Amino acid sequence: MVMWLFFAFGSALFSGLTSILAKCGIRKTDPTVATAIRTVVVLFFSWLMVFVSGSQDTIFQLSARTWLFLILSGLATGASWLCYFHALQLGDVNKVVPIDKSSTVLTMLLAMLVLGEPIHGGSLAAMVFIGAGTLLMIQKKPAAPAGQGEEARQGSGAKSRAWLFYAVFSAVFASLTAILGKIGIEGVESDLGTAIRTAVVLVMAWLMVGITGKEKLLRQVPENEFFMICLSGLATGAAWLCYYRALQEGPASVVVPVDKLSILVTIAFSWLVFHETLSKKGALGLGMITAGTLLMVLL
Repeated sequence: MVMWLFFAFGSALFSGLTSILAKCGIRKTDPTVATAIRTVVVLFFSWLMVFVSGSQDTIFQLSARTWLFLILSGLATGASWLCYFHALQLGDVNKVVPIDKSSTVLTMLLAMLVLGEPIHGGSLAAMVFIGAGTLLMIQKKPAAPAGQGEEARQGSGAKSRAWLFYAVFSAVFASLTAILGKIGIEGVESDLGTAIRTAVVLVMAWLMVGITGKEKLLRQVPENEFFMICLSGLATGAAWLCYYRALQEGPASVVVPVDKLSILVTIAFSWLVFHETLSKKGALGLGMITAGTLLMVLL
């Protein structure tokens, strides 16, 4: 197995763990606050790896173009995180994650249009499988009982739509992250590129905490959720290091689908930890997503 494919599978494993740990950390904690805390851990982890590898001196050799795309990638990552955490808090893991992973299809299209990566018949078939599988896994949350009254039912309906809104935008920003990151890490050590992007996400996350006036909520984070958020940050840092190492050496149109196999890890743990189950329709969709992803790897 080529090394970039090994790192892509490593990214999938750690990304899957990230979703579960994140869900455990936002049961009572505000998603924006959780994102800010988590980013501190990722920043520490990523810069530690920079100094361990000795690539910190190369920061002065980066071009203005590289800085620009790394910063844009960081902003897209921050936006994706904020949307993802809100979606996780409002919806079930096994519903939110498939939509977030649908960024695969958009990323493949952008890789063709922006990066000039070829897409042939097999790639198109894989995209159809992944897209159709995602649609099958999207399930509406049950409506409020009829006896609750019109106002309660409307509120429940708005909430059921909110997680879908956040999940879709998480996918869009995740796609932009991959493409901008691919451009930004050309000729840059992957761990240094990850660390720079994380610094941008940190600034964005804490700025959002200040703008929304949620800094007071930091003192209200339960200790067990704080611990889970920190673990989520460590898993994210490991996923990012693997992901951008894979992107640096392999094609984005293949690395991204492999990374999205994290959905298998996430679904498995959501069943074990949260007792969330898949319907037959959802299971079929998961199978199609997996088949489409493996098709991309084997092409």
